[in-house]
Amino acid sequence: MNQKKELLALDITPDLCDHYEQEVRWLPLSMQDYGGRSVFYGQVVTLRCFEDNSLVRDILAAPGKGKVLFIDGHGSCHRALLGDQLALLALDNGWEGIVINGAARDVATLGSLDIGVKALGVCPIKTVKRQTGEENVTLTVTDTLVYPGDMIYADRNGILFSKTALDLSVIA
Repeated sequence: MNQKKELLALDITPDLCDHYEQEVRWLPLSMQDYGGRSVFYGQVVTLRCFEDNSLVRDILAAPGKGKVLFIDGHGSCHRALLGDQLALLALDNGWEGIVINGAARDVATLGSLDIGVKALGVCPIKTVKRQTGEENVTLTVTDTLVYPGDMIYADRNGILFSKTALDLSVIA
């Protein structure tokens, strides 16, 4: 069994915090798991948008092997920035996961997909399409800086960021 499959059932962020305390940043935000994979990690791709997921589709249509899309929807849960169709697109293109400072929808379907999805909450309403947003910018979410190109590690305990890839062999 490869290392990624073995990590699916583990709590990785507590061990990473213990071993890399000075090298990780914790996102102090309670998010819900909606994807079929509760443990995921990869290189961060950032997007800032508000109630418009036009650019989400554009980003997830590109190859995403080893990457996680972090969407800052400004904490709005009035419109869903991700649904089943975009999650399937991400899965088809190899993305590891999607984190949304905002809402998701189609959560029953999301839970059946082998991709990590974390969001603040759910909303059945789709977004408007204005082609607005900013890709690959530094985000500030609950006083935590999220840089494009950083590494993100997520599990049911929370979300961590680091400037470089961490050695996962430290996980007990």
